[in-house]
Amino acid sequence: MPASRRQALRSLALAGAWVATGCARQAPGAGRRRLPPVHVAMDREIRTVVGLRPFRASGFCVRAQRLGDKLVVHNYGHGGSGVTMSWGTADLAARLALEAPARNIAVLGAGAVGLATARLLQLRGASVTIYAAALPPDTTSNIAGAQWFPFYAFGPGALVGAFRDQFLAAARFSYRWFQSLVGTTYGVRWMTNYSLSNAPVAHEDGLTGLQSPIRELIPELADLPRDAHPFAAAYVRRFDTMMIEPSIYLDAVLRDVRLAGGSIVVRRFEAAGDLAALPEPTIVNCTGLGARTLFGDDELTTIKGQLTVLLPQPEVDYAVLQGDLYMFSRRDGILLGGTHDKGVFTLEPDLAAKQRVLVGHAQLFAPLLGE
Repeated sequence: MPASRRQALRSLALAGAWVATGCARQAPGAGRRRLPPVHVAMDREIRTVVGLRPFRASGFCVRAQRLGDKLVVHNYGHGGSGVTMSWGTADLAARLALEAPARNIAVLGAGAVGLATARLLQLRGASVTIYAAALPPDTTSNIAGAQWFPFYAFGPGALVGAFRDQFLAAARFSYRWFQSLVGTTYGVRWMTNYSLSNAPVAHEDGLTGLQSPIRELIPELADLPRDAHPFAAAYVRRFDTMMIEPSIYLDAVLRDVRLAGGSIVVRRFEAAGDLAALPEPTIVNCTGLGARTLFGDDELTTIKGQLTVLLPQPEVDYAVLQGDLYMFSRRDGILLGGTHDKGVFTLEPDLAAKQRVLVGHAQLFAPLLGE
């Protein structure tokens, strides 16, 4: 076969591979990127779950206090960024805990924040016992969307002064730590996001803005021209971040804690006074919403989040955000979200909200069906 014909056939094969995968980056000169559509239909639903995000308008709480003869280090109130910020606030909390001479430390809670805190303490020489009312897969973290990005981490005007310094330090630490976990063992992978809007970004100094305070943590942040994407929105912003699979990730970190000699005790505490009976002189409080009752933090409230999960689509390797709506593609399913109900404490699914989310996403992905 002539060399020119072999080259032509090879070029055709490569072009076919681009179209077949639907997930490779756009070939030079190929026009807009083809994205496999999400098939949104009620009969594709496999579950709808509800989680209560522990939110503080002033931002997460990482501080130390004395409780009788115990040193209590608080690490809670992460809002919608518990998984995202877990390693970063664990670093801040571990530093405070290890200022005391004791190396026998209790950690309250076995969600993403508690497990990361326990693991960092172990890596820094502490002996750790986790006390938790629930373990994976029964924690709030298990039903998180778990995309790496600090959404709903604080209220308007809170990112100033000392909290800003804490937030930026924790975000950078956590971002770097999750990169070390990328791979199948921990269920962490990179993913491209498309943020859609019918109006220009109003505040470029916001977290997803071009002048974001965490701009260095948002690779490939850019606005796309109309001919570079298949969406109907007037404005599309792309950026890359990491997606974490909670069912894989939480089990893996819990396994690491156990392999390093950590003890796990299933126990519920009703009041701060109950902690006096613990043998550990230092306690790190990672109870999330539980700190509202346990330590009387009345600022701590909820942002109720509801996810409807559709059958997995392995060919969908991207995420989409538009207004309140968001789609995250994971191996365990297509996650559709769009609820952020502040101060709502019920875990009952909102069927009207589910219908709104399904209809909204069906409209969002309709233009991709004809690609």
